[in-house]
Amino acid sequence: MKAINRIIDSARTKPMRIVLSEAEDPRVLLAAQRAVRESIARIVLVGDAAQMREVAAAQAIDLSGMELVDPVSSALAPSYADELFALRSRKGMTPDGARRAILNPLCFANLMVRLGHADGSVSGAVNTTADVVRTAIQIIGIAPSFKLVSSFFLMMLCEPFHTLKGGLIFSDCALVVEPDAGQLAEIAMAAADSARNLLMDDPRVAMLSFSTSGSAHHAAVDKVIEATHLVQARRPGLAIDGDVQLDAAIVSEIALRKVKHSQVEGHANVLIFPSLEAGNIGYKLAERIGGAKAIGPLLQGLQKPANDLSRGCSADDIYYVIAVTAVQAQAALAGRGADIPASHSSHS
Repeated sequence: MKAINRIIDSARTKPMRIVLSEAEDPRVLLAAQRAVRESIARIVLVGDAAQMREVAAAQAIDLSGMELVDPVSSALAPSYADELFALRSRKGMTPDGARRAILNPLCFANLMVRLGHADGSVSGAVNTTADVVRTAIQIIGIAPSFKLVSSFFLMMLCEPFHTLKGGLIFSDCALVVEPDAGQLAEIAMAAADSARNLLMDDPRVAMLSFSTSGSAHHAAVDKVIEATHLVQARRPGLAIDGDVQLDAAIVSEIALRKVKHSQVEGHANVLIFPSLEAGNIGYKLAERIGGAKAIGPLLQGLQKPANDLSRGCSADDIYYVIAVTAVQAQAALAGRGADIPASHSSHS
């Protein structure tokens, strides 16, 4: 079964409440309609209710089964303003400023997640990545076990011409530009959790470099080796190889020849890039030349799920991110994290 189909099936087992904050965009409404029809999530739309209905009518989109929330008239607005003021007063937020800020659907949607009125949020079809990430960090907050929020792409290799089949996690390809060793270790651990929850498989992490097992000597290689040691110290049960070149990470015959005492043995499903530059190039090569389907950038390291979209996204892209967010929310509700084994494993 394709990895994305497993995610969709998992989302359907316990539909979570996912809030969409750009509900005047027809792509968002089309994705929401599909999510409701296919029972992968309970959808909350935040925005100008009259405009949502107008756009839906013009596009023949059925809004039945969705909750429409207008921050201007919502009974939740006063308590949300109070919460935002309490949360941000030390950063200069005033009560009046909080009342104005919660009228922004992006802010309101993330407060819904923070306060448990929604299980996850999806934004970015209209808002910039910077706005989406900043709002999520400020309102939802970083998970206690992490110090930073990073990103990943869910890469789907499911076409007949793909020799390597299934889903892979690529991280970080969108947020942390030049991680130091400590940050790279955090990215790797967060990505391992993402693999466990979304690929429904035990994570097998490759810390990528232009060196394998010390074959080259450079500060960039030293960073990857140090990050690998930090992960091994904090997650002793995690299968991880580093420093390792890409071919040795995903081809077992090459790993056998090149990687000393390999734990991954050429079957990596989590690829950790040493910099944003490498990660961004890597995922676009896999997508544009390798024919992989890229879903993301998705966020990891938050207390509760909030995901970003590309402003060029399609309704299908949004639908897939809703499904991913729902499964992340299931994992958060169940408390699945670093020490919880996968329920079942598959290399497909």
